[in-house]
Amino acid sequence: MLVDQPPPDYVLSNCQGRKRALLIGINYFDTPNELKGCINDVHNIKDFLTEFYGFQEEDMRILTDDQTDDPFKMPTRANILASMQWLVEDAEENDSFFLHFSGHGGRVKDVSGDEYDGFDETIYPLDFERYDGNSGQIIDDDMHDILVRPLPSGCRLTAIFDSCHSGTALDLPYIYSTQGEVKENNLFKFAGRRILHAGFALITGDRENAKTFIQELPQQLKDASSIAEENRRINSSKADVVMFSGCKDHQTSADAQEEGQATGAMSYAFTKSLRENPNQSYQELLVSLRDILSSGYSQRPQMSSSHPIDVSLPFIC
Repeated sequence: MLVDQPPPDYVLSNCQGRKRALLIGINYFDTPNELKGCINDVHNIKDFLTEFYGFQEEDMRILTDDQTDDPFKMPTRANILASMQWLVEDAEENDSFFLHFSGHGGRVKDVSGDEYDGFDETIYPLDFERYDGNSGQIIDDDMHDILVRPLPSGCRLTAIFDSCHSGTALDLPYIYSTQGEVKENNLFKFAGRRILHAGFALITGDRENAKTFIQELPQQLKDASSIAEENRRINSSKADVVMFSGCKDHQTSADAQEEGQATGAMSYAFTKSLRENPNQSYQELLVSLRDILSSGYSQRPQMSSSHPIDVSLPFIC
């Protein structure tokens, strides 16, 4: 279990200040990785934000890979990073910023030691293959440093990641269950997966590996708990950051077909839920997202934040 630590001295945003949005949709046209619904997701989110939350198109930066006539509007690695910096620059208390990403997500080996499962979560820019190895991907550590760390007290960033392996895409340390409770970094589920691995090894006759899995488990749990404590210490924020992601870190997010249109399953669920009932609490919204996707998808949307939140408060952005 995590050692109790005092929460950060945060301030909630009333979201009545400046509003700014960065919307990124990548279909990866004419590649083996092509998706169908990501650009549609951006247009749907843009309409949703202007209709329900007072965002203006002139205060949005939209990166999609169908804007081939303007190289600065293509979702390249450089453009995404520059636009993330634009999104949060000159941030002030009660501002409300919104980030939406619909595209491919991935995982790479963690080299900084801040991931209890050993992997950093990533997003794939359009031009990721132009870089050596995995360096074309944008990792969660860098997104946290660009988007979360510079924000002042009382500034809101709402982030939606509709991509695979996106559960902790911003490395926010408070992850909530549908019961409204902070998860203890899934340590028990982590232990359960290790025990399953041991059981499988035993069934297949690999007694040595089974023994190793069990022997290493106590130390791995201790290490994972230490990492979780450190992440809560360094990644908590005085700002007001809330993220909804399409799935857990080890899951994939679906490129779907809903109501006759190609769409990301998470983007569809988010706009559908709030269009049908704009007056939901954070907990109700998370439950609703899970319910909408439960019938046709295995992914389980996640909600995380930069500070402890009262999940009974109404969702605003």
